[in-house]
Amino acid sequence: MDRVPLILDVDTGIDDSLALLYAAASPEAELVAVTCLPGNAALEDVARNTRAVLELAGRGDVEVAAGGHAPLRRALEVTPETHGPGGIGYAELPEPTRPLSPRPAAQLVVDEARRRPGEITLVTLGPMSTLARALELEPDLPRLLHRWVSMGGAFRVPGNTTPVSEWNVHCDPDAAQTAFAAWQAAVVREPSTRRALAVGLDATERARIGTDHVVALARRARSTPDDSLDATRPPGDAERRSVASNPVVRFVADALRFYFEFHARYDGFYGAFIHDPLVVAAALDPTLVTTEPVAVDVDVAGGLGDGQTIADFRGLWGRRPNVDVALSADADAFLERLVERVGALAERVADPPLPVAPAGSSRDEVRE
Repeated sequence: MDRVPLILDVDTGIDDSLALLYAAASPEAELVAVTCLPGNAALEDVARNTRAVLELAGRGDVEVAAGGHAPLRRALEVTPETHGPGGIGYAELPEPTRPLSPRPAAQLVVDEARRRPGEITLVTLGPMSTLARALELEPDLPRLLHRWVSMGGAFRVPGNTTPVSEWNVHCDPDAAQTAFAAWQAAVVREPSTRRALAVGLDATERARIGTDHVVALARRARSTPDDSLDATRPPGDAERRSVASNPVVRFVADALRFYFEFHARYDGFYGAFIHDPLVVAAALDPTLVTTEPVAVDVDVAGGLGDGQTIADFRGLWGRRPNVDVALSADADAFLERLVERVGALAERVADPPLPVAPAGSSRDEVRE
């Protein structure tokens, strides 16, 4: 099997946590390194969460580097109402044992792209600040990377932060504009440059995880049942914990319960859009998403359209397409893979091995 060398740039984050688990569980993924930046949570929380989740997955060997503490030119925003005060919902993990890399995040990206030209896929799952800083260090990055895959944007659907803006782009629209402009210049200068892949809300809001998926994941992990994800229980009980016997399943359930309660409050369903794992899955298997090549730019003017990802679907600008925009996704196939892969990973890291759950079980220090 040909493996895909990945660098994940994360703002961990509940769905980033699931994306890290998915990458760690995927046999075709070579997890080269992970870089961190603020977004869903402050940088210190993100750096801790990222290393702790990797250690939970048995991948404490992966180098983790921290980036800047804030967006390029905007004030930092975080989302404790969405991801919890520390970024991983109601979940708790031991403090990570491995220190952060001495390399700053942007330098790591540039170093690895130069070391393995044409091989590395960079997957940005938060604001695009790290990538923008890496482009300052190495303007030829679009050619040196195999591909850039982003979770970002709302193209033919409404935004989830403003009426027109998706959260990651909203947090640092200047960085997003810098990144898309770099790929625009690259495809004009060298038409063989591979277009970026943008997997935004058009695709990721089709990936809706529910309690049944968590039950199936626990069963695949050979875990005893979890009964914490119950829509009829009052929300906000931080003391209630998953009773699943498997540590990965417990983490997933405790993290997702916060996310489920957020979506029940704001989106009208008890479940969650799990944006970031879908993006990692699409980076490994692009057939999971249906795309259209288009020229993309970002509004940074500060008005009502600030942070909007503008896609020229009619070609009115006359620009060469710089992005393959994902307009839909095979959510069912993705969710099946998520359950199978993360469940199998959970079974592997469990110690000692756990009995099979019955088929009828009820579910219910940071450097700049």
